[in-house]
Amino acid sequence: MARCAYCEAETQRYTGGSPICIQCADLTPHKRAVRITLIRALHEATMRADAATAAFIEITSDIPSGLPHPDGIQRIHNASREMDAARKAMMAAHSRLNDFIESGTVPPDLTPTH
Repeated sequence: MARCAYCEAETQRYTGGSPICIQCADLTPHKRAVRITLIRALHEATMRADAATAAFIEITSDIPSGLPHPDGIQRIHNASREMDAARKAMMAAHSRLNDFIESGTVPPDLTPTH
């Protein structure tokens, strides 16, 4: 099955010789670009959250690490804060994409300033 030329979703539909999914075909070029940007932002945020979770698990599974007690605690706190921030960013990216898909709401930072 081919991948959409815009969002890379699987599709069997072609327009002008290029594969395009139903969701992208129904959007204006600007809204198509917004959708792609939001999908990529969610993907990047998810990857960051996964990496932060893996780092947190690695640090916490390394106990006792042999480091002096305050340093070990600080490492856990730092990893926990990074994981929390990454998860919040992922949830925000998911909400932005969901708002766009459900109601067509374009985030202000992606609105053209003509």
